[in-house]
Amino acid sequence: MTISRYLTFYITLFIVLFIARAPLLYAASVGADSTIKIRFIDAPKIPFDPLDAVAAPDYAMLKNWAASPVVQSYGRLVPRNVTDNVVQGTAPVDVFFVHPTSYLSGDSWTSPLNPYSAAEENINWMMAYQASTFNSCCNIYAPRYRNASIFSYLTGSTSKRDEVLKFSYKDVEAAFEYYLRHYNHGRPFILASHSQGTHHATQLVKLKIDNTPLARRMVVAYLLGATQVGVTTEFLDGLSEIEACKSATQLKCINHWDTVAIDGYVIPKDGDSLCTNPLSWGVDEKIVLTEGHLGALPVKHRFNNDSSYGNRPRYQKITSLDDVVSGVATAQCIDGVLRVNRQSADIFVGLKDNGNYHFLDYPLFYLDIRDNAKLRIEAFFREKTIP
Repeated sequence: MTISRYLTFYITLFIVLFIARAPLLYAASVGADSTIKIRFIDAPKIPFDPLDAVAAPDYAMLKNWAASPVVQSYGRLVPRNVTDNVVQGTAPVDVFFVHPTSYLSGDSWTSPLNPYSAAEENINWMMAYQASTFNSCCNIYAPRYRNASIFSYLTGSTSKRDEVLKFSYKDVEAAFEYYLRHYNHGRPFILASHSQGTHHATQLVKLKIDNTPLARRMVVAYLLGATQVGVTTEFLDGLSEIEACKSATQLKCINHWDTVAIDGYVIPKDGDSLCTNPLSWGVDEKIVLTEGHLGALPVKHRFNNDSSYGNRPRYQKITSLDDVVSGVATAQCIDGVLRVNRQSADIFVGLKDNGNYHFLDYPLFYLDIRDNAKLRIEAFFREKTIP
């Protein structure tokens, strides 16, 4: 490999690995005829062993919930120009939210659940910029869990990745079961997730919700940003009662999209993936222009990308959210990817030039999701009152 190709490789490596604070596996071009799968050099030095993980979280303890009606979480924050009320503890509907990868360190294969870490700061970011979308319609329940490290997605092996994800899923399943037994009290619920959280949420749909009485209580699912492990046709065809959403008021169905600029980098997937357009709530390839965009939540706080063994916090506090901004996004599903117009780093701190907007799957469509959740809840209760 020539010096120029080395430089191309390392520049591409730097750009790609830090685009979106999320679990990703990339193929980086290092020349006209070669592709290399990238691994962090700081990855865990020993193979994954479940016995090396910290003890499983006890979901009877409030410290293991990043959000709940009795926890003062960042999920309660509301954009300054949004006037609807936070309804935590009083809503007739819950949302069970599974957060994405918070743990970027190579010290272990799964999060040690350290409350004084970059990983915990990232969970706070996720509650503020993702889960808060639902705080005016639903009681938010979001478990902390031993999420798979970013390095699980960078091994170059789907079997090794899936081994760690399967371990992490056990926590999510345990949290969901605890939530149902102790917190839900028979209420309808929305299932929501992002990235790694979506990998686990699809398993909840398949193993715990579909073809059970819970399916009739699931208002809708927003399972966003699956990236590598898409919400595939095979997965959807294997479900009995739950299907892909095709309209704005359809119930008992799944929405999914991966947001990428029109000329942006698409993360390679294991297979195909569902694309819902959040400006129309359809699955066709019609473009919706900025006039149809209700509003984005500006991102003014940075994700903590510390991948060192120390997983050091920056002690960043998120005390408020900016005004939502309407009419800044166009959206069109093309080949299973949600293509949008280029966005501005003045609105979204940390935006990368490669045009992959993984971390904007929720913020870019904040009001669109917020409004749609209420619309579907209205449809749910209207349907229940029809003889």
